[in-house]
Amino acid sequence: MTQAHAERAHALLSASGASRWINCPPSARLTEHIPESRSEYANEGTAAHELSEILLRRSLYPCNSKERKRLADALQLFMSTNPYYGPEMENAVQDYVDIVNERFMEAKSRSSAAMVLLEERLDYSEWVPDGYGTGDVVLISDGVLEVIDLKYGKGVPVSAVGNPQIRLYALGAWSAYSYLYDIQEVRMTIVQPRLDSVSSDTMSIDELIEWAESVVKPAAALADAGEGEYKAGEHCRWCKVKANCRARADENMKALAHEFKDPALLDNEEIGSILFVAEQLKAWAKDVEEYAFEQAKAGKKIPQWKLVEGRSNRAILNKDVAWKDLQEAGIDQDKYLKPRELLGIGELEKRIGKKELASILGDLIIKPQGKPVLVPETDKRPELNSIDGDFANEEFA
Repeated sequence: MTQAHAERAHALLSASGASRWINCPPSARLTEHIPESRSEYANEGTAAHELSEILLRRSLYPCNSKERKRLADALQLFMSTNPYYGPEMENAVQDYVDIVNERFMEAKSRSSAAMVLLEERLDYSEWVPDGYGTGDVVLISDGVLEVIDLKYGKGVPVSAVGNPQIRLYALGAWSAYSYLYDIQEVRMTIVQPRLDSVSSDTMSIDELIEWAESVVKPAAALADAGEGEYKAGEHCRWCKVKANCRARADENMKALAHEFKDPALLDNEEIGSILFVAEQLKAWAKDVEEYAFEQAKAGKKIPQWKLVEGRSNRAILNKDVAWKDLQEAGIDQDKYLKPRELLGIGELEKRIGKKELASILGDLIIKPQGKPVLVPETDKRPELNSIDGDFANEEFA
């Protein structure tokens, strides 16, 4: 097996942080010595990658009896000891593995000598100083190179279209293997199984190299030197100083200086613009609140604020004992017990399995029409004509 996923070193100008250092070059050096804080979500994602590597090595690589036993033992150990393993992870990772196997068969149809690389260290230092990263899956056949990346999280949808992280992986793979294969096209795919999402972006090698030379290389040079302009944007989401960054604060405070046409009322055009600002302000305010809370917990004073004990709700210390006492007191069960109810679909899939549940319940599982939601015009979903027209038979609470 390759080096443990959680123990891998990350480059200063990592592929995973490319969106940030390309858009805000000096942030790389600014955050260089701030330690990473791993969340439960990150640990869960690491576990999913470890499981996927075991399964893919079993399905994609020729194995002798010794290697089969080693992989079987590794799988058994993972299933019995990893705290994040369960039906949901098993089903999601298997969906990802199935997609990779399909793409590999497609590559084999183009070239019998197609190559598959798992957890490959990819060097893109020709464009980025000391630039390297680890690609989950790299498929190479004559004419086409494909990089496939697993995103286990389900909180933030991730698209392969215009994604700098997977483009850098593609650059590294092309740089390492172009002498063996006549690669003309690069396909970049991100699989997010828990969101049932598979997105791909395709570029010619010439387009990829043009992007690397005109966009990546200049930004990387500035980032490596700690120079350039601090710039706030969507990339702030992943920055280690997102809560106390002055550039982000200045950008968000611009909303307070907004000049309106009518001092009394806003028109719809102004409302449309303000909605974008409001989304950024909400995210920024949440980050600042969390940062201030952590500072206060660490004993660092936040002027004009203090840490106090919050409100709490009454709780039953031992529900089993309480159940017995109420029963012995002769209280009717319907006065202290909830009625039995079916678990939600997500929880049922975790416990039973996605495919097995679908085969049992079949047409009983439906996806009703979603409630209307206001989103930017760039959203890919089709626009509704009106509530009255498109939701004539729907009832809203």
